[in-house]
Amino acid sequence: MPGAPLSNEQRVKLIQKYIDRMPSLSTTVTKVLEICNRPNTSANDLNRVISLDPVLTGQVLKLINSAYYSLPNQISSLTRAIIMLGLNTVKNLALSTAVLGSMGREESFQSLSMDEFWTHSICVGVMAKALAIRKGVPVMVQEEFFVGGLLHDLGKIPLNNCFAGEYRQALELAVLEQGPLVRAEEMMLGFDHGVVGRMIAEKWQLNPALVELFSHHHDPENAAEKIRLLVNIVALANAYANLFDVGSAGDRYPDISRVGELLARLGLGWSDISALHAKVQGEIEKAQIFLQVAREAV
Repeated sequence: MPGAPLSNEQRVKLIQKYIDRMPSLSTTVTKVLEICNRPNTSANDLNRVISLDPVLTGQVLKLINSAYYSLPNQISSLTRAIIMLGLNTVKNLALSTAVLGSMGREESFQSLSMDEFWTHSICVGVMAKALAIRKGVPVMVQEEFFVGGLLHDLGKIPLNNCFAGEYRQALELAVLEQGPLVRAEEMMLGFDHGVVGRMIAEKWQLNPALVELFSHHHDPENAAEKIRLLVNIVALANAYANLFDVGSAGDRYPDISRVGELLARLGLGWSDISALHAKVQGEIEKAQIFLQVAREAV
């Protein structure tokens, strides 16, 4: 006889156990994040930490020499690669590698397709960065929008892993209702992937902007004021990926009315989205390289 269904509280405890068992970020990655968050950090500061980690060194050089950057000559100096990529890109490569090492494997995906999930995530990252550029976000910060978009749905991975059967039912319910998955998660499990995303960000001690983003990309109006631009842009990029079926993280029926609200909040129109469409399609292909480089270390 099957046991009694789990209470919401028991489910949260199970998820917390799963997250507690996840590996912490490596010392190198933690140091890279710490150094990049300091004012006046130089490429040499970062070089000193990364050069002690042969895997991350190899990834940085592989990324700068990839088709994503299409440079005429091979770069072999780590310091030069860091300068050319920029501190933020290197930081985000380190973080993405750590995340994929912990959560990017096939066995993490029970009810979601791994390839579809990461294609969706890349599209959101690319569109978020394109929208940030359109809004005049400074170059130094643009890469934050890419990595925020890439990682925004991380909370879905433990949910679909720990509660595969119920998560499949949530996916089916969202299709049946032709409504957002976040609502179906709440109905089936008692909480949604935003709650789990926050738990992951706190476990890894990620910066407050990512904690807020993981929590509030479905309700940006509740995000802290100072990072609302990031959350609104990622929310709009997420809606774009869902509307145009670029990959899938299970959300087949985005709330169109929310898209209008997000555009209004950002002072953008549909014409701005249309103007970015061709560019984003091209960039998605190139950004697959970023993901590939990160995954090869896993």
